[in-house]
Amino acid sequence: MPPAHIRHGAAIAFLHTAAIHIETFNELGRELAPELTLAHAVREDLLSAAEKAGFVTPALDLKTQEALVALAEGGARVVVCTCSTLGASAEAAAADVPVPILRIDRAMADLAVKTGTRIGVAACIPATVPNTQTLLRSSAARAGREVEITTFVFDDVWTLFREGRLGDYYEGIASRLAEAARDVDVLVLAQASMAPAAALCVALQVPVLSSPRIGFEEAVRLARQDAH
Repeated sequence: MPPAHIRHGAAIAFLHTAAIHIETFNELGRELAPELTLAHAVREDLLSAAEKAGFVTPALDLKTQEALVALAEGGARVVVCTCSTLGASAEAAAADVPVPILRIDRAMADLAVKTGTRIGVAACIPATVPNTQTLLRSSAARAGREVEITTFVFDDVWTLFREGRLGDYYEGIASRLAEAARDVDVLVLAQASMAPAAALCVALQVPVLSSPRIGFEEAVRLARQDAH
């Protein structure tokens, strides 16, 4: 399946597994880096395959890396994979190209391990969980910190996202986060699609971190650095 919505030579090129993320990152671009051009490729088939298998298979890992490398070869200064389920594939692909290939949630994980040692991971897709746990442990090791990770899976609300009932999806996540926050220092939303739920959690006593803004800020930093 060919990628959609690509403009070659963009400062930052994104690989999404849902088209809804295009406007999320365009909006962040208008706010934080209006001088940078953005490009988007949508590959819903990649996430569908991961959901079907329950994990990222070797074949799926290869397909993801190929899609990311293609964006890099299209002239982007920075490439970002916005699907947390496929994040490990993004960092693996980075070894094959001279431009940065980022997973959207790495910067969030780095911030999480600096914020607290008891980290709660909230996810709506079970296949995302192992990758996010591994990511957090990796960030903790880099920072020289010991962390305790507790996982909360809200797979019952994922159907709402698939049906396009986004308001109900965000509210469903937010309603479950109150209980999840009881015994952790910080909550991490494992998927970019969950980010708007954080705004509904103002009464929580712990920080709720989501990846889009934090990851985008890192991509902008690298894109601007490359331009000089």
